[in-house]
Amino acid sequence: MSGHNVWTHKGTFLLAAVGSAVGLGNLWRFPYLTGENGGGAFILVYALTIFAVGIPILIAEIMLGRTSRQSPIMGMRHLTKTHGTSRAWETIGWLGAASAFLILSFYSVIAGWAIHYTWLMLTGSLVGADAQTIGTGFDALLASPGLMTLYHTLFIAASALIVGMGIHKGIESGLRIMMPALFGILLVVLAYSVVNGDVGAAASFLFTFNIADLSLEGWLQAMGQSFFTLSLGMGAIMAYGAYMPSNVSLTRTAFAVALVDTAVAMVAGLAIFALVFGAGLETGQGPGLMFVTLPLAFAEMPFGALVGGVFFILVLGAALSSAISLIEPVAAFLVERFDMTRPQAVTIMVIAAWAMGLLTVVSFNVWAEGTIFHTLFGRSAFEFIELLTNIFMPVGGLLIALFAGWALTQSEVMKELGSSVTWFKVWRFLVRFVAPAAVAFVFLRTLPLVEGYLIPTLGAALIICAFAAGQRWLKKPQQTP
Repeated sequence: MSGHNVWTHKGTFLLAAVGSAVGLGNLWRFPYLTGENGGGAFILVYALTIFAVGIPILIAEIMLGRTSRQSPIMGMRHLTKTHGTSRAWETIGWLGAASAFLILSFYSVIAGWAIHYTWLMLTGSLVGADAQTIGTGFDALLASPGLMTLYHTLFIAASALIVGMGIHKGIESGLRIMMPALFGILLVVLAYSVVNGDVGAAASFLFTFNIADLSLEGWLQAMGQSFFTLSLGMGAIMAYGAYMPSNVSLTRTAFAVALVDTAVAMVAGLAIFALVFGAGLETGQGPGLMFVTLPLAFAEMPFGALVGGVFFILVLGAALSSAISLIEPVAAFLVERFDMTRPQAVTIMVIAAWAMGLLTVVSFNVWAEGTIFHTLFGRSAFEFIELLTNIFMPVGGLLIALFAGWALTQSEVMKELGSSVTWFKVWRFLVRFVAPAAVAFVFLRTLPLVEGYLIPTLGAALIICAFAAGQRWLKKPQQTP
């Protein structure tokens, strides 16, 4: 890859990776999981698994991107050739690209809802509204395929515009404005919730160390969150890693990404639940928290319409920074493989993802039940697409860990890591044994049954095959100096 395709500023990769990691899950999933699973106890388990699982795989994925200097698919093709390993390892690139494409298709639809609520807030439509009005309003949005398609189109077009402008003018410039603005908005919302909400109750909910409330399920959710929150296994980190300057420390950057991502989730949790408790409402997670509970809290509070509007701009920004990272792996592949211009590649990727997103749109209304997806898989089209990503991402992360831990030569890794021998040994042990085992465990434990077929059993077989075949594929590179 030519020299001009490297980030202009050293800190851009950090902004890009944080932008990819900070998304809707930080705002509506992590804080709720923390509060419901023993607060500080959950955070401790999460911190340990971030260190033992998330950061080692994050370093591995950046390393594969930076070593190949290509898109995930072409990069893995290059690495398998140069390391004399089986071409089956190219699966890593394809799984990442498939995950990014599928996630973008439904993420854009859900992020589009924030456009609707930004408008409702800023126009004062929800001032003084009661629970029934807001609940009915959300149901009406979900029941309208036309409105949801409009917002889906606007959101994905904005994401495409930024990526289509190029790595420097588009992604880099966009992130350098967007990410500091997001952090600023988050602090404004926090300050507002401290004044108008119940920050003491929120802090107690999130940070009280209660080991009794941490079940095995809570442990697994902490482990799962530590993997999914860092955007691992979906090609984005590898694609961004390809543009990372060689003199930037992988280890320091990976720790910084994990730290900022966690800090954003904590601050957002504090701000959100202070508003929820201040309004005397029930805690929750997911779209219900974001689009029903919070608008209700803002409806009760002074200047709620204005701050609510600003808050939903924050939600949109977090979603947009993630969506940019989802477009990049596939767009970069199309540019490299078919010699397209960047605008052409982005247009093809986005139109395809937009069309796939229509399946998610109709899953909430026209196809809410009785479709082929329900018949075959017992779930809606949206839930089926989400299930696929929950399979592809962990399998991709598992293979990334195995490839980086076993296929890359010791000298190559030490050169990329640029750290002490002790840290190299720790990282290699974690990425070879601990991280793959933990990802496999979470993956198997959290997969549901589908129409009587025991997916975990199939998953276990696949993982055993991956380990066994991995050892076989990798014998040749292990003999090289």
